[in-house]
Amino acid sequence: MSVYYNYKGLERGSCSTVIIGKNASTTGKVIMGHNEDDDHSIAQAHIVPHLTHKPGEMVTFEDGCAIIPQVEETLGYLWTDVKCPGGISFADTFINECGVAIATNACRESRDATGAEHDNWKDYNVGYALRRLIAERAHTAREGVKIAAELVEKYGYTSCRSYHIADKEEAWALQIPRGFRCVARRIGDDEVYYIPNHYTIHEVKFDDPDNFYASPDLITFAVEQGWYTPAKEGDYSDFDFAKAYQAPEPELMFINLTRATDAWKRLTGIEFPPEEIRIFSRKADRKFSPEDVKTILRSHAQNTKYDMTEGGTITPHRHFEANSICNNVTVESSVFVFNDDLNLFKVLRTGPKPCTNPYVPWYALALKKMPEGYEWTPVLQAQASHFNWDDEQNAFDPSKAWFAIKTVQLPYEYNWPMTHRALEGSIKLIEAKWAEESEAVEDTYRKLKETDEEAAKEYLSDYTTRQAQKAIEWARDMAGFFANDFWREDQYE
Repeated sequence: MSVYYNYKGLERGSCSTVIIGKNASTTGKVIMGHNEDDDHSIAQAHIVPHLTHKPGEMVTFEDGCAIIPQVEETLGYLWTDVKCPGGISFADTFINECGVAIATNACRESRDATGAEHDNWKDYNVGYALRRLIAERAHTAREGVKIAAELVEKYGYTSCRSYHIADKEEAWALQIPRGFRCVARRIGDDEVYYIPNHYTIHEVKFDDPDNFYASPDLITFAVEQGWYTPAKEGDYSDFDFAKAYQAPEPELMFINLTRATDAWKRLTGIEFPPEEIRIFSRKADRKFSPEDVKTILRSHAQNTKYDMTEGGTITPHRHFEANSICNNVTVESSVFVFNDDLNLFKVLRTGPKPCTNPYVPWYALALKKMPEGYEWTPVLQAQASHFNWDDEQNAFDPSKAWFAIKTVQLPYEYNWPMTHRALEGSIKLIEAKWAEESEAVEDTYRKLKETDEEAAKEYLSDYTTRQAQKAIEWARDMAGFFANDFWREDQYE
């Protein structure tokens, strides 16, 4: 048996996820964007290899006591490892070798038959394990939903979350209350989707397995607990999952309201009233690009009644609560740009905050080794110590990419009115350069692939490494610019 983790902490944070169905995207494939929001956190990345395992091997994770049979082979994946004091179960994102991406959002408190109001690992046996096992086992997004549902229904889940599992063709939202039940809905090919931190699946079509999954006793359990009473006995057509399983709230939390209102206005042009803001998805009225998703993830609700900059006069990150999509606790942001060719599956990654740093193109599945500075704990040690926090890890160290890149955020926060235009202009320039050279880079890869696929992958790996290093250099240059020449911001207009 392998014991991987020593659980000490609770979940925290307020994330945002945007999904564009393949027919609603300019790429013809699914696009998924995610802001990971976690208090007092840092992030590094690891490449985990494809592994084989001995017959009879079992695994467990100590934020839950489930002892789970290991599969014969586990897939390789790129892992974003988020660390904080006490450890954190529900922050990491994954992209596996089959092109399946996993990110999640907390959904505030769900109802719980045991009466618990927080992570309930004493009664339910799976927490962090769920995301890791999806990454290690799922060859498609649909299979990822199946794997997760089987684990939840067998072992019980400790949190209240929406999992977002996507591949190039499909994206699913799997919403799980604490306990042994879950529900999933596929985001339509012609739809757009946004979620902050509350359940959004309402109608459940048990007779439509192509687009829905629900635990067999999802409705009857809610009836037994008194969480749902059908208007007509025996007729469950008015069942609403979110209403039944979300713990009662006097009103929608303000931080969810502001982010959802902002995102949906950007996606649809409509400012939905509060009573409609728990919507699941909408049909797209135009094609959305990765750039559109980046814009949403960078939003501070500018030019709305919830504008966090107060008309451009103060830093939008001043609030303790995560009131805007890009906010004070955003630790990393990613846009997953799926592709038929797995080596061209591009992840636009930035951190800590997407508004203060450029999205760097990473050809994640072609990457041979982690760029220097982005991983400071060897992968096996990082897995074993995921919940163990060493205060030295939080000490500023410019050799670590996360800290080096964060340096540009400091003058931005302390003198936002004088710095943000120059910073935004510089980000626009470097991202435009990456976009301009993208076609040539991918054409070169395709030509190399005709005769030597490994050399072609090596080319993309080297390119990714160079751009990741360029992001560090850019941050250092901008920090120096702010220290010496910030008044010359007009050069970036």
